[in-house]
Amino acid sequence: MTSLANGPVCPAPISTTDRVQLGHGSGGKMSAAIVAERFWPKLQNSALGQFADASLVQVGGVELAVSTDSFVVQPLEFPGGNIGSLAVHGTLNDLAMMGARPVCLTAGFVLEEGLSFEVLDRVIDAMAAACREAGVPVVAGDTKVVERGKADGLYINTTGVGVFEGALRPAPGRAKPGDAIIVSGELARHGMAVMAQREGLGFESAITSDSACLVPLVELLRELGADVHVMRDPTRGGVASALNEIAQASGVGVEIEESALPVPHDVRAACEMLGLDPLYVANEGVLVAFVAASVRDRALTLLRSHALGTHATQIGHVVADHPRMVALRTGLGGLRVVDMLPGDQLPRIC
Repeated sequence: MTSLANGPVCPAPISTTDRVQLGHGSGGKMSAAIVAERFWPKLQNSALGQFADASLVQVGGVELAVSTDSFVVQPLEFPGGNIGSLAVHGTLNDLAMMGARPVCLTAGFVLEEGLSFEVLDRVIDAMAAACREAGVPVVAGDTKVVERGKADGLYINTTGVGVFEGALRPAPGRAKPGDAIIVSGELARHGMAVMAQREGLGFESAITSDSACLVPLVELLRELGADVHVMRDPTRGGVASALNEIAQASGVGVEIEESALPVPHDVRAACEMLGLDPLYVANEGVLVAFVAASVRDRALTLLRSHALGTHATQIGHVVADHPRMVALRTGLGGLRVVDMLPGDQLPRIC
C-alpha cells in the first residue's frame, strides 16, 4: 500500500501471455496496454492521437466528429433494451460527448448461422426505433454470415458522424481545478441488468438497463458553451475508469464523495451480493460532466429538467492535489484511491 501522495495502491498487471485475453476488452489497464503497445505504434496519426470518445477530422474545411464501436453484448436481449438499441445509443453518445450533433450512422452486422429471425427482427426494430427517436438515420450498412458457433448469435458495428455548432467543445484534457463533477443519473444499472439476465439471477425487483441516447441532455448543456470542460459516458469500466482517464489526460486530481453517488438500492444490493463495486460497472444512459464551478447550479437545473437527468447530482470536484489520481472520500471521512481495474469485472456488457 502507498499513500495518495506517493501514487496508486495497485500496480499495473504483469502480462506474460502471448494471447489476447478477455481483460484486453475491459476498458481498464489491459485495454490501454494493448492499444498503446500494439495498435497505436502502427496506426498512429493526429486524429487517433486525440484519445477521446470520437475523433475530430477536417473534410473540405468542415470539422467532423467520427466514432466507431462494436457491440458483442451477451445476452442479445436484456431488460431495458437489446443489442440493436444499444448499438445506436452507444455511438450517438460518443459523438455527443465531444459536443457534436450526430447526423448519420453506418451499421455492420455479423450474423451467426442459426440465429432466429424472430430475434433478428426484434433487434432491427429496436435499432430503427432508436434511430427515429434520435432523428439520426442509418445511411450505409453491411451484413456477413458466419458458421454456427462463431459469433454468439449476432455482433453489430456502428460508425457515427457528427457536426459542431456553438462553443460547446469538451475534451478529456480540459478539466481544471475547481470544476464540479456531475453525473446525469443513477449508476451501474446497465451492467447489473445484463449480468442478472445472463446469469439468471432473481432479485426482488427487476433491474433494467439505462441504455438511452444522451443527445437531448447535451443539447440542454449547450447553452453553457465553453464552461462545460469535459463530458464522458462511463461505459466499460464504469465511472471509475472514466474519471481516471480524464484525470490522466488533464493532469489534475479528482475527488468524489461516496455519499453522493446515485446508486439505486436494488443495484447496490446486487453489487454487494456479487462482490462488485458499482463505480466500475458499465452505464449506457449516463454522462459525466466536468463544468466550471460558476455554472454548476445551472448545469444541474438543465439536466434535471429532462426525464433522463432527473437524478443528476454533483459527485465531486477537481483538485490540484494528487494529480492524475482519483480519490473517494468515504463515509468515515478518509480518502481511498479509486484506481483503474487491470481487467474486467463483467465481460461482454456492451
